Amino acid sequence: MGWFKKENYWFEIFKDERNEYRFRMRAPNTEIILTSESYKTLASLKDTLDVIKKFANKAVIKNLVN
Repeated sequence: MGWFKKENYWFEIFKDERNEYRFRMRAPNTEIILTSESYKTLASLKDTLDVIKKFANKAVIKNLVN
């Protein structure tokens, strides 16, 4: 994965049709690779982003496909 550079990925924060907060993560080619549930407050959304940024590199992959 020598092509991977974390600064080439980004999160976008926006409001949905219910006026609630959501985020999506984009890849360097601008493709959406992750979308969130809705959050009532911007603070809750930002807390979730902090957790993702802090612990994602430690997450294990659990294969649920046979």
